Amino acid sequence: MPEVSAKRSEFLSFQPPAISDAEIEAVAATLRSGWLTTGPRTAELEARMRDYLEAKHVLAVSSGTAALHLSLVALGIGPGDEVITTSLTWPATANVIVHTGATPVFADIRDDTLNIDPESVRSLINERTKAIVPVDLYGQPADLDELMAFGLPLVEDAAHAAESRHRGRKVGSISDLTCFSLYATKNIAAGEGGLISTNRDDLAEAIDDLRVMRRGHGSTYDIAVPGYKANLSDVLSSIALVQLDKIEQHAAIRERHVAIYEEGIAGLDGVDAVARDPRDHHANHLFVIRVTFADRDVVQQALGEENIGTSIHFLPVHRLSAYRGRMAPNQPPLPVTERAGDEVLSLPLSPAHSDDDVRDAVAALHRVHARLAG
Repeated sequence: MPEVSAKRSEFLSFQPPAISDAEIEAVAATLRSGWLTTGPRTAELEARMRDYLEAKHVLAVSSGTAALHLSLVALGIGPGDEVITTSLTWPATANVIVHTGATPVFADIRDDTLNIDPESVRSLINERTKAIVPVDLYGQPADLDELMAFGLPLVEDAAHAAESRHRGRKVGSISDLTCFSLYATKNIAAGEGGLISTNRDDLAEAIDDLRVMRRGHGSTYDIAVPGYKANLSDVLSSIALVQLDKIEQHAAIRERHVAIYEEGIAGLDGVDAVARDPRDHHANHLFVIRVTFADRDVVQQALGEENIGTSIHFLPVHRLSAYRGRMAPNQPPLPVTERAGDEVLSLPLSPAHSDDDVRDAVAALHRVHARLAG
């Protein structure tokens, strides 16, 4: 058990961005260059991410949500189609399916990693199923090989998984389409933005048409499809490029903090870290525990009173108001998802935190456990 120190005097933010003068200087240089919209910085980001992800194509877009949406549109997903995904995710994963006119069907999840369960997916596939959207939850890659074996297009939600590897292969180089987020809390944080990686030329060309809406200049421009305004600006790309420079440094900090958490919660009854598959490389985007020694919401409130910021990843999408009337006729019960949704609690994890910050979070959890357990 760690030394139980006194309550923090200052609030520990859950996941502050790790921004330095380098990002500020990169933005200033971009503004001086005259490029505010998509330009050379975005092209550089795409090129560097192709190398980093070991993928043939990388396309920068305005958000992780846009990445998922354009990927489904590029596959021709539309009304009458079904797309299988997980309910334990941020609603955007399901929202984009609805935006195409298709119907989301939620598979249940594995009880260890909380990723989508391939056996549940198998039971839901029918003639209307046109794609699968797995989520690499918390940075743990989904069971991609098993999911790809079903022969359906895979649109991988890798918003949490920029550094992840699945069985030795880089996430971003495996699925038909892999979608990343550059949101403020992500491991590569530009504030907003997204990336799509693919090895398929046809999908890369389709997405390029969809994100910028036109080809050519002056009186020669044309549009190939009625697309969207979903390109990424050079200002945001300049931030992402600096973050990419720091990705190994930040990954080492996260790994160290995860080790402090794992040691710190060992032996706490009713507190268990979500499992990781040792065959894969976890991106450590979030450190999530399952709380069973007391009501999760009570524990979260108690940690807040200890000046420890936490979050919940996630409330099951199918329980949210927008989806209660949208269930597919073949939607099965989701007992594992619902149980996890009542138990998960995310502890502070950011390269902006110090080791002592994480130790404070662990000590606070011990104090809360001592008060509430039993």
